[in-house]
Amino acid sequence: MLERRRLPRSRVYYGGIIAFNGRNSTLACVVRNFSTSGAKIEFENPALVPDEVDFTIARKGLGCRARLAWRDRDSAGLVFSDLPEANGVIPLEWARKLHASERINRQLQSRLDQLRSEH
Repeated sequence: MLERRRLPRSRVYYGGIIAFNGRNSTLACVVRNFSTSGAKIEFENPALVPDEVDFTIARKGLGCRARLAWRDRDSAGLVFSDLPEANGVIPLEWARKLHASERINRQLQSRLDQLRSEH
């Protein structure tokens, strides 16, 4: 078989989660091989999963968008879409979400302080 991957993958045995339909649908999967650009996963009924999914491996602290490059009866190959680069630069969308979360956290902390001072 002709190897078409840009990066070699390591054989692993991790638990993973794929999510779709606005993260309303999730499926547990087993990650069988892994690299910084993709993974082979095994799960039931890959035909029911859309081409674009959210993919998480809690053990590795990984969460990203992924595209199903291929699928067969009980497995699929993923290509990661939005992994941050190793140079420490994070995607703008993540920075905006972080900023918004920090703002909400400050507002909640201020409200807590206000409630405590009233009693």
